[in-house]
Amino acid sequence: MAKYPIEDLLRAHAPQVLGALVRRYGHFDAAEDAVQEALLAAARQWAGSGVPDNPRGWLIRVASRRLTDQLRSEEARRRREEAAAALTPREEYQAPPPGESRSPSEDDTLTLLFLCCHPALSRPSRIALTLRAVGGLTTAEIARAFLVPESTMGRRISRAKKTVKEAGARFGPPDPADVPARLSAVLQVLYLIFNEGYTATSGPALRRADLSAEAIRLTRAVHRLLPEDGEVAGLLALMLLTDARRAARTGPGGELVPLTEQDRGRWDREAVAEGVALISRSLTTTALGPYQLQAAIAAVHDEAPTADATDWPEILGLYDLLARITPGPVVELNRVVALAMVHGPGAGLDRLAALEAVGSLAETHRVAAVRGHLLERAGDLPAARAAYQEAASATLSIPERRYLLLRAAALAPGPGPQPER
Repeated sequence: MAKYPIEDLLRAHAPQVLGALVRRYGHFDAAEDAVQEALLAAARQWAGSGVPDNPRGWLIRVASRRLTDQLRSEEARRRREEAAAALTPREEYQAPPPGESRSPSEDDTLTLLFLCCHPALSRPSRIALTLRAVGGLTTAEIARAFLVPESTMGRRISRAKKTVKEAGARFGPPDPADVPARLSAVLQVLYLIFNEGYTATSGPALRRADLSAEAIRLTRAVHRLLPEDGEVAGLLALMLLTDARRAARTGPGGELVPLTEQDRGRWDREAVAEGVALISRSLTTTALGPYQLQAAIAAVHDEAPTADATDWPEILGLYDLLARITPGPVVELNRVVALAMVHGPGAGLDRLAALEAVGSLAETHRVAAVRGHLLERAGDLPAARAAYQEAASATLSIPERRYLLLRAAALAPGPGPQPER
C-alpha cells in the first residue's frame, strides 16, 4: 500500500487510540508516548505486510503493551528506591479483560483538542501538542514544519505535557461554563496551524502543504462533532476558500503570485463550492462571528470571475463589520487595502498613516508592503520602491522577499522592458 494512505489512516486513528488508553490507564503523558511508538511501529510494519483488518484495535493493543511495560518499569524503579520494610506493594496496572469495552461519552478528538489547548499552555505549546497528540505527527515532522531542531521541539512537547499534568487537567469535557473559551482556543490553534502551512513565516518555501492539510482535516473533525456551531463552520469554510487558491499562488519557479495576478482557472472549484455552501448556511442560521466574516470575504474573492470583477465595496463593508467585532492590526491593515480599492490609494495611504501615528499596527513587513502597493498605485514610484525594499529586508520568508525585491526592481529608474506591440 502506498505511503500516504497509511499515514492518513494512522493520523485519523491517533486521537481515538490515545483516548482509549487515557480512559483505561490515565497518564496522558505516558499514554501519548506509547501511542507515538505504536504509530511508528505501524508505519514500518504495515508498509510491508499490509493494513490489518482492524487497524484501530491493532494500534490499541500495541500501544497498551508499550504503556503497561513502561508503567511496570516505573513502578519497579520506585519500589527499588524505597525502603523494602516500609513498602506496601501497589497494584500494577492491568488492561481490562479482552472482552470488556467501554464506550466513551464524548468524542476523543474534541476532548483531546480541549486538553491540548489547556489555558495553562502557551500558544506554541498548544500548537505542538495538538499536532502530536491529535494530529499524530511525530516530533521530527513537527520540528521540520516549524524549522526548529527536533531536540528543541521534543523539549517543548515534554514541557507541554508536564504543564498539563501539573495543572491537574483530566481527560474529559471541560465544565460547560468553560466550553466557549476552550473551543475558541481550539479554533485559534487550528487557524494558526493552517496559516503557517498556507504562508510560512520563514524558510525557503512559501507554504507547507502538510500543515494546512492537517488543519483542514482536524477542523473537519470538529465540524462533524459540532455541525451547528457557526464559528466552526466559518473556520472550515475560510480554510477551504483560501486553500482552493493554493495551486495558483506560485509560478513555475516557486515564485509568489499575488491574488490579483493568479490564474483563476487553476483554483479548486470543488473546494470553493463547498466553502461557499458552508458559509452561506452559517451566515443565515447562526450568530455572526469573526471566522464567518473572514470566510464571507474569501467567498467574495473566490466567486469573482476576474480580479477586476471583485466586489470591493462588499468586502469593505465586511471588513468594517469585522473591525467592530474583533478589532486588531491584521484586520485594520486588510481594511486599508479594501478602502484603497474602493476610494483610491490616497484614502488608503491616509488611513495607513493615521493607524501608524497611534501605534495601531504591529511592526511587520506587511505594513511596508501595503504602503509600497498603495504608493505604486498612487504613482509615487521612488517611495514605493523604498517601501518594497523595507518590507523585503524585514520578512523571513524567502519567496516573499524575492517577490518584494522584484517589485522594487521593476520600479527602478532607467530603461526597463519594453511593452509588447
